[in-house]
Amino acid sequence: MKTVTLNDGNTMPVFGLGTWKSPKGEVSKAVAEALKVGYTHVDAAWIYQNEQEVGEGISEAMKAGVIARESLFVTSKLWNSFHQPEAVEKGCQESLNALGLDYLDLYLMHWPIAFKPEKSQHNQPEDFYSLGELPLSKTFEAMVQLREKGLVKSVGVSNFSRSKIEKVIAETGVVPAVNQVEMHPYNPQNELLDYCREKGIQVTAYSPLGSGDRPASMKAKDEPPLLENEDVIAIARKENLSPAQLLIAWAIDRGTIAIPKSTNAERIAENLAAAEHSLSAEARTALDNISIRYRYVSVSSWYFPGVTYEGEDFWS
Repeated sequence: MKTVTLNDGNTMPVFGLGTWKSPKGEVSKAVAEALKVGYTHVDAAWIYQNEQEVGEGISEAMKAGVIARESLFVTSKLWNSFHQPEAVEKGCQESLNALGLDYLDLYLMHWPIAFKPEKSQHNQPEDFYSLGELPLSKTFEAMVQLREKGLVKSVGVSNFSRSKIEKVIAETGVVPAVNQVEMHPYNPQNELLDYCREKGIQVTAYSPLGSGDRPASMKAKDEPPLLENEDVIAIARKENLSPAQLLIAWAIDRGTIAIPKSTNAERIAENLAAAEHSLSAEARTALDNISIRYRYVSVSSWYFPGVTYEGEDFWS
């Protein structure tokens, strides 16, 4: 499996198994199967509420001699309720305990948003710490300390815009190793990708297939399904790939890390095969030229100017 070198010297596979939306009762089998067929990278998060089963799949594969811990790359993410510096290690340790691991290869700040942990709902401005009350840099500094304690090897961010990354770097002096964001032909985020490259930050593309299996409550009635796009289907046919395989190949070809989710053994194998595909220049250009723009993962209930973001837009 091809890898990239992070700005801290650690290496990271360019392809992995996503576990967001993977249901309990299926995810442990999916993880074990993925590792069995050649995956070396698993992406998890506290909020997915399935890390224990992810850990069971990892444990099963390691006990069977399929993969050694040092050959495996595991990512998890700090949830919004653990942003207070004194709570960061607790959030990390909860993930480590659930996964059954002594350390994480990569730990990301899941969102640039801080929940007040005593609140049961988070849909009003008073349910959040504002960026002034609890700067992202304070949380990130505490994450860097986890690296120094040996609990994580690399630290990064997720769902961060350029302006938020710039502020974290300016206030901490540390450049995140990775920024994980929604990225696919409908949401290529070219400017953000260029900036991250300039700063030596690797980019992980989540929802690279368009996240069509999101709960209905997260979907708009008229959203454009990426896997059903006529251009995607036609280009995939020319490349002798499925539409999903084409999108994975495109993500890796443009220098990002792809983490498609699946619990289906056949698709898990097909996705891995796509990671080895050499995309033609014609296919790359055709996908780059798709003009539809759409972001599938919306957290609009968290958009509070002056609290969760500064400026004109949460994503700017």
